[in-house]
Amino acid sequence: MAQFGFENDIHSILKLDMPITNAPMARWQRKASSSNSSALNGLSPGKSANVSLSSSKTPSKTPGKNKKQTPSKMGGDRFIPTRNSKQMDVASFLLSKENEPVDTNNTASASESQKAWSMSLNGYNIDDAKILHLGGKPLNAPEGYQNNLKVLYSQGATPASVKKTRYISSTPDKILDAPDLRNDFYLNLIDWSSRNVLAVALHNSVYLLDASQGDITLLMRLESEDIYICSLSWTKEGTYLAIGTSDCKIQLWDVYNQKRLRSLASHTSRVASLSWNDHVLTSGSRSGHIHHHDVRVADHHICTLTGHSQEVCGLKWSPDGRYLASGGNDNLVYVWPRMQEGGTTNSVQCWSDHQGAVKALAWCPWQPNILASGGGTSDRHIRIWNVNSGSCISSLDTQSQISSLLFSPNYKELVSAHGYAHNNVVIWKYPALTRVAELKGHEDRVLSLILSPDCSTIATVAGDETIRMWKSFEVDPVKKAKERLVKSTSSVIHQSIR
Repeated sequence: MAQFGFENDIHSILKLDMPITNAPMARWQRKASSSNSSALNGLSPGKSANVSLSSSKTPSKTPGKNKKQTPSKMGGDRFIPTRNSKQMDVASFLLSKENEPVDTNNTASASESQKAWSMSLNGYNIDDAKILHLGGKPLNAPEGYQNNLKVLYSQGATPASVKKTRYISSTPDKILDAPDLRNDFYLNLIDWSSRNVLAVALHNSVYLLDASQGDITLLMRLESEDIYICSLSWTKEGTYLAIGTSDCKIQLWDVYNQKRLRSLASHTSRVASLSWNDHVLTSGSRSGHIHHHDVRVADHHICTLTGHSQEVCGLKWSPDGRYLASGGNDNLVYVWPRMQEGGTTNSVQCWSDHQGAVKALAWCPWQPNILASGGGTSDRHIRIWNVNSGSCISSLDTQSQISSLLFSPNYKELVSAHGYAHNNVVIWKYPALTRVAELKGHEDRVLSLILSPDCSTIATVAGDETIRMWKSFEVDPVKKAKERLVKSTSSVIHQSIR
């Protein structure tokens, strides 16, 4: 019996019914206590704190691994070293909060109380601590904030980046009928005076159009129907008009008195081209001869230039009067010097690059030594020449017969009129010869092209018996006002010097 009593005493001692006060704390108790304390520090009160946060004691790097980052616990983001640990706690709370049901009745009051608790506990609004903002309006800058990079990243166009492009109408400003107009490529049947009067030859008659008023006047008509007009040319002053005819003669007319002053006879074939240089009138005929006429004297024929073997269909004096350019049906371009007493009549330059008749000739107004020439159907090229050096500066294949050329000083452009096969007018940027615009409307080949005295409008005459006026070179009013101001200032300076 004593033996059984001893064993009962031993069992009663080993039951451990009483708590052990000096034993260490269990692991689950340690984790629960750490979770509760951290939740109270980072979250608003009244909420459950059974979610483990990314700021736990677990190390972010696994021992023994080189530069390998361990992901944070549930509810956290990937490891970013520069991120604030307090904001990570807030972000974890927001992610867990999204899964909870939303009470629509208490949403407004809850958000206000949440903001108040957040400001008191964290020192900042919890909404401003979001790591990613995927929706809604962007946050406004604080009051009084100034962005120093505003000028650098401004979307407004600066004056240097604004590129003005002028509007070029593709339709003519005016269309006039030209019945009985001769459809002959080699003739020059239109010219525009410095007094804004347009002269047009219709078979054996010459009509005058006052471009300012719109009045049309019949100037003259040849007596015979078999004789037709081949060429027209105004004097520099715009008061006298030279008319070349198919009966080998040249008539001089006083336009404003509508009176014929004299008739010049020296050629043996029709006069297809005319050009003035002060008191000297130069004429080119089908025979290939070029004659100089001094209209002040009775014996007007003063010189003959021989070089072309076929009809001279292009004839232009340079603006400074130093050179005469001639083009012929023999595909040649000649440049002749101004005739002087006792001087020679040899040409300065002769170019044979064109493969077709050269009727289109134009001198550059702002570069007196530059000449442009255009070839006929077999050539179709625009060639730019330097008269001083004799070299061809540039050449362009237009793919169409060239009947006329002119330079537009307002925008420094070159204009070409074309026959077969395009029957159009093309504006080129000079000297690049890039296409600026194309003017279409004529139903037959364009025979001639002329520029208005203010250099804003071009007139074209074509085989479809129409005259079309295109306002393609109007100057900007602001630019025009500045030019007038400069001219007036310079005139005042000159007067004070005198």
